[in-house]
Amino acid sequence: MRTTTGWQSHDNSTALRRLPIERRDLREDDIAVRVDYCGVCHSDLHAIHGAVGKPTDGLVPGHEFVGTVTATGPAVTGSVTGDRVAVGTIVDSCGVCAMCQAGQENYCYEGAVTTYGGTDRVDGTVTKGGYSREYVLRDKFAYRLPEGIDPAAAAPLMCAGITMWEPMRAAGIGAGSRVAIAGLGGLGHLGVKIAVALGAEVTVLSRTPDKAGDARKLGAAELLVTTDEKQLAQGFGRFDLIMDTISAKHDLSPLLRLLGLDGTLSVVGLPLEVPVPLMNLTYGRKKLTSSGTGGRKGTAEMLAFAAEHGITADIELLPSARVEEALTRLERGDVRYRFVLDLSDLD
Repeated sequence: MRTTTGWQSHDNSTALRRLPIERRDLREDDIAVRVDYCGVCHSDLHAIHGAVGKPTDGLVPGHEFVGTVTATGPAVTGSVTGDRVAVGTIVDSCGVCAMCQAGQENYCYEGAVTTYGGTDRVDGTVTKGGYSREYVLRDKFAYRLPEGIDPAAAAPLMCAGITMWEPMRAAGIGAGSRVAIAGLGGLGHLGVKIAVALGAEVTVLSRTPDKAGDARKLGAAELLVTTDEKQLAQGFGRFDLIMDTISAKHDLSPLLRLLGLDGTLSVVGLPLEVPVPLMNLTYGRKKLTSSGTGGRKGTAEMLAFAAEHGITADIELLPSARVEEALTRLERGDVRYRFVLDLSDLD
């Protein structure tokens, strides 16, 4: 076994402890990655608090990170020592089911292996995430980081970025499309950037007007305040796609009323429960969908697109020793728009 250092959660607490953790010895198609930067995702909080079914004792969060390849197994052909790579939410899948064959390993029928809190397909151990100095994974689930892209600001692309990218591509968003982004947080701000780069006219939906300036700086045409009935009336039937990034339980009816004929509401904030009056879908032949992260094909395409258009996350970079501060502030919404941990202080 290999030994590294990471930040572990115990007793559902955000007061993570710095402890030695074990990584497996490299298998034939494995690489070892020195983790340089890891994003702090809202789902990390959900996992720490036991809300998503992952084992919580000894949990090492982190599923959007970039780093440097330090070792390779004998069968590895896609990476060499020294390569800068990015890793997302999935580190293995069966590779043979219909979803895997379609490049949607995130929906593997056998169950994709998540970057942390998952079960390794070979030895049954629980995976430990990127809040650590080293990670070992199959080479095919690491992606070459394009040249010229800031590695720290690119880390959130591997979860937030791909989560927004895949539904937009599935909906055929392009020039002339009308897209609304509900919630301007870690997911939402990247959604604005991606939709604008795809050529869409973008509107931000928010409960308060205080982010209107940020929305425009990111490229949105306007912000509609969802607590203002007059503004909601202006948006009635306007949008082809609404990306709902809100993680708290909320009523979908106001959002569905903003969709045009055959419009799509894609719920990616993944609140645990949402009431859906069916007639709100019936009138306008509207579609309600959801999506989680992305497969290998989509992730590679997203990274290339982000590099081409200069898209990265707006981040606050912290040394990893301040991880509790990051999690605590994230829990109260005190970040614009993504925390990223610098893991070099674990050396």
